[in-house]
Order: sequence, then C-alpha cells, then structure tokens
Amino acid sequence: MNIQTRKLKFIQEFLKVQSEELISRLEKILINNEDNFNPFSIEELNARIDQSLQDSKNDMITESNNLLFKIKQWY
Repeated sequence: MNIQTRKLKFIQEFLKVQSEELISRLEKILINNEDNFNPFSIEELNARIDQSLQDSKNDMITESNNLLFKIKQWY
C-alpha cells in the first residue's frame, strides 16, 4: 500500500471517530510530529528496558488483551 492510499484510508477512518478525546490525542500527535522525534540514547533505552523488566517482576503490567479493550473504548 503506498503512502497516498494509506493517507486516504486514515482520513476515512478518522471521519468515523466520535470521541473528542481521541481527536484531541491525534491532534497532539500531529502537532508534535516526527520532526520533533528524538531517538533514545543507548543509556536511555537500557534504563527503559531495566524499568520494564522491574515492572514485570512487580506485576505492574497490562495484558495486551486488556489494553486492546481499553483502546476500543476510546472510539
């Protein structure tokens, strides 16, 4: 699928959105677009990995199916 087709598909899906909160989130993403993206340094990435592993050990995680359920409620 080329980028133009993807954009059109995205627009079609966006027009179906009824959640004002979701629209606000998407606006923020567009405002803070990829031009402002700063990749993690190796140290930052390792720190995040360590924190994720610690969270997992402490049972501070969300199952993917629960997360998907919550995401569906945004619409």
